[in-house]
Amino acid sequence: MNQPVQTFTPQAFHQQAHAALENPQIRANFRKAMDGLMGKRREAFSDWDLETLRQLGANIRLRALSKLPDLLEQLEANCEANGIRVHWAENGEQACAMITEICRQHGASSVIKGKSMVSEEMHLNAHLEQAGIEALESDLGEYLVQLNEQTPSHIIMPAIHLNTDEISDIMHDRTGTERTRDVDAMTAAARAQLRERFMAADVGVSGVNFAVAETGTLCLVENEGNGRMTTTAPPVHIAVTGIEKVVEHLADVAPLYALLTRSATGQHVTTYFNMISSPRKAGEHDGPKEVHLVLVDSGRSRIYQDDELLDTLRCIRCGACMNHCPVYTRVGGHTYGTTYPGPIGAILMPHLMGLEATKDLPSASSLCGACGEVCPVKIPIPDLLVRLRREAVGDGVGNVPGAGVKRSRKEVAAWKSWQWLATHPNAWRGASLIAGSFRGLAPSHLGPWTEYRTAPKPAKSSLHTLIKRHRKEQDS
Repeated sequence: MNQPVQTFTPQAFHQQAHAALENPQIRANFRKAMDGLMGKRREAFSDWDLETLRQLGANIRLRALSKLPDLLEQLEANCEANGIRVHWAENGEQACAMITEICRQHGASSVIKGKSMVSEEMHLNAHLEQAGIEALESDLGEYLVQLNEQTPSHIIMPAIHLNTDEISDIMHDRTGTERTRDVDAMTAAARAQLRERFMAADVGVSGVNFAVAETGTLCLVENEGNGRMTTTAPPVHIAVTGIEKVVEHLADVAPLYALLTRSATGQHVTTYFNMISSPRKAGEHDGPKEVHLVLVDSGRSRIYQDDELLDTLRCIRCGACMNHCPVYTRVGGHTYGTTYPGPIGAILMPHLMGLEATKDLPSASSLCGACGEVCPVKIPIPDLLVRLRREAVGDGVGNVPGAGVKRSRKEVAAWKSWQWLATHPNAWRGASLIAGSFRGLAPSHLGPWTEYRTAPKPAKSSLHTLIKRHRKEQDS
């Protein structure tokens, strides 16, 4: 039978980590999944000049960030010219209110959703349910997680923590599907359950992988076809995304797409790549009658003001850092108690939730450097983890909410020692070997720490002011 649903919080990270380490099923599920994903990624890039492609991806993202305020306005102008209505939200609460209001304007009682981590971040489903609007996830992994009343444990594969027997139990208990170990049969059952919901839904909600400022195009990467159904079958489509997902040119998408698919699932291309540029036009027989784009800030403009932490916004949400992280692969995503787990979550969630609530996440790392080595857009994750550790004990510049969280002298001394080890590779290797002799956890290879500063850093901008101005204009 599937495990009872648990509630996870970042404040209880250590207790949750110990519980996960003592759960052989969780460890076996993740070990099998992560080994497969790492192998597929390695094979997918075997014939590529990976470092050149990574550098190109990093520079594309840095260029877009350096022009972000202008690109956001260009995106808005071109989307509006294409017939897509654009809305600006300072935080998740405002974004939820906007989406709820759009649903109410159309008398919607049901929403079908494609996978969107931003919607998870702002707890959209709960807000819609409070408004009397049913929200159903259409991504198979998200659907299973929703049936089990859980949150995703991975940003690409939400149900990666579940094995075949657990999934069979969930579907049997929640939908009456006959128990089976036949994966194809379970998939077919889920497809039958979801297909009628696509056709009956009043509104479709999706995420956005890349928003192209040059053309006003919303790009959506997927494998199951649920994204295409979600964005075309209902009469209204609402796309929601963080403001950092903007790219300057349509040509920028191709290299980022090549990096994303290979880094995430080891695929050369995904089954579907959707490009949405307008609602249904005269003479067309399908597609939504209205398309809305909700641009969400939620602290991203604050990250943008910091020359170092800005690198966090490069992320293309591939999950490669999680797949290669020796901590994540042993404890799983729910242990972190946050929307974004693993290395990327450890550097992003402090901005979204504050360091007081997430102070243990930056320290949930061996600082082996694997996350930085595999990041397709070269985010220097180890450097940012160290920066956030300093912030957490009051040594940083204080740009992160809750910086300088009070700790005991003993705890501060321990992290000072850890920081010294982390900046002296020979001492770190020695300490790792000593620790490994007791715990068997010493990594077989310690990757080099690298600095990625070949592209110019974006200048500071009044991005937050831009968001507020657009919100005031909409309110008036």
